[in-house]
Amino acid sequence: MAITSAPPAANRRPGKRAGVTVLVWLLLLPAAAWSLIRFGGWETGPLVQLFAFTPYAAAAAWIPAVIAILSRRWLGAAVAVVAAALLGVNVLPRALADNDRGPATGVDLTVLSTNVLAGQADVQTVLNLVQEWDVSVLALQEFTPAIRSRLSEAGLDTLLPYSSPAPEWGTTGSAVYSRFPITEAGSRRNGGGFLQAYGTVQPPGAGPLAIESAHPVAPYDIRVLGDWRSDIAAQPRPEPGGPPRILLGDFNSTLDHRALRELIARGYRDAADADGSGLVGTWGPYDGDPIPPVTIDHVLVDTRIGVRDVQIHDVPRSDHRAILAALTVPGA
Repeated sequence: MAITSAPPAANRRPGKRAGVTVLVWLLLLPAAAWSLIRFGGWETGPLVQLFAFTPYAAAAAWIPAVIAILSRRWLGAAVAVVAAALLGVNVLPRALADNDRGPATGVDLTVLSTNVLAGQADVQTVLNLVQEWDVSVLALQEFTPAIRSRLSEAGLDTLLPYSSPAPEWGTTGSAVYSRFPITEAGSRRNGGGFLQAYGTVQPPGAGPLAIESAHPVAPYDIRVLGDWRSDIAAQPRPEPGGPPRILLGDFNSTLDHRALRELIARGYRDAADADGSGLVGTWGPYDGDPIPPVTIDHVLVDTRIGVRDVQIHDVPRSDHRAILAALTVPGA
């Protein structure tokens, strides 16, 4: 009688093994592609909007890596782990405070920025933040004549008596308010159609500071991507011989967009990133829309300015949250 042994398990169910392999690669290829595009800064077209959600992709990228490891698909596991690690390297540092936050000595200055959603935001919340946190400079986007009147009636002109207002109906207005006199006040209209108010302030004991309320157009459609990139590229840059700059507002871009990273590389630091608050959402579900939070509001400070603390606060009736930054600016 002939005795035969059972075939190895790998030979008994080749279809199942092939199916698992295909599944692993179907799961890991999107993560690998996302990682490669983010690494090269090659987001374009519809990917611009999608890449605002890169932190979520970075977390999800470990799912195919774990599946590949557990199923012993070693090549797939290697690719998945590298992809997840690259995304992690790009994203995780935002949750960690930098060792170098800029100068630690100088004059303390607290700034606040918020998009008031076409003037609909709750003005009392804005005033409460100004009072509670001893805010000296306030930047507003989507600043309308109506909210200007409401803020004035609520007492903002007493708290911050100097201003560079550029109100417009709709979403294009802008403003800068200050506790200190504003010189060289004005506004400019960027290529996307939004006004950006600006001015120079000089806190007691400090040198002059150039302040601007930034609001590049949102990349809501492929047809406006050129304006979106141009608006970010055209933001004022720090000049070694000029006053230190603070550029704060709704940038409609995250640190996963190459355009914003290139702007920062020209002499700025992102205050929230330096503080370890760079993954805290500032836009998305805050007016009831089912959108995962993303970080598109920023305080960019000249590298001559130090960052002490950053906080994010809810503002009722706005789809944005306010970003507050405690800074150290150079002494006179």
